[in-house]
Amino acid sequence: MLTVENLTKVYPTGAKALSDVSFLVDEPKVIAIIGPSGAGKSTLIRCVNRLVEPTSGKVLLGDTDVISLNRRGLRKARRRMGMIFQEYNLVERLTVMENVLSGRLGFVGFWRAYRRKFPSDDVAAAFRLLDRVGLEGYHNTRADALSGGERQRVGIARALMQAPDLLLVDEPTASLDPKTSRQIMRLLVELAHEAGTPALVNIHDVALAQTFSDRIIGLAAGEIVFDGSSDQLTADVLTRIYGEEDWSTTIRTDDDNDNGMTEGSDEGKQKGRPEKDQGSIPEASAG
Repeated sequence: MLTVENLTKVYPTGAKALSDVSFLVDEPKVIAIIGPSGAGKSTLIRCVNRLVEPTSGKVLLGDTDVISLNRRGLRKARRRMGMIFQEYNLVERLTVMENVLSGRLGFVGFWRAYRRKFPSDDVAAAFRLLDRVGLEGYHNTRADALSGGERQRVGIARALMQAPDLLLVDEPTASLDPKTSRQIMRLLVELAHEAGTPALVNIHDVALAQTFSDRIIGLAAGEIVFDGSSDQLTADVLTRIYGEEDWSTTIRTDDDNDNGMTEGSDEGKQKGRPEKDQGSIPEASAG
């Protein structure tokens, strides 16, 4: 599915963000990437789809060498990689439905995309995804009227509209409160497993990484210093990744009892229904 070999990124200043990073993703699992600030977590995610250009190394998506692709080839490869951003990257003035359907822009012709005339199958798929991520009835709501958790749900749905071979997720909970963070991570893991899609998740919260990931990669100073299951993430391993600290309260104790949404959380709006006159559904076209 994904092979990263000796990936290195050196910035023009001489700062080395990644140093000979190698790992294999050959199962549809959720892989958390953890490490201190400046360890290279976001750089790694963005080198995989070349939002950041690597200095050297290989990134193989299946049999495709992403690093060697020209512009046209890279556009095609990016269709196979769904990206979920920390700051959501939604178009604020567009509706939820329009933002979700933008995940299909790489698959439709220019004029169809320009006129927002998406195939009826795409529109139907977008409605199904909105229902699945808990945003049924929000299709005509503008993105700028959403809470942070709701925006991230739109971002997840948009990425899944690509039917990607790989999900790249950059700090999905950084701007969210603790309860909403757990809800978003739970949803992300459920959807990735349902689709059989591997996900690389850059995340700063060790407890969330332990609770929701199948595998954890630990970065320190641009190098992989740990690659294993969440159960193997001991205090000694955390010291290797982050440095000396009392990690006894960080190691997971599984008390994941906060199922569902409550009105006190960022997702409290889900209890009601938004106004329906804030936009319009992009026109569906036959075929």
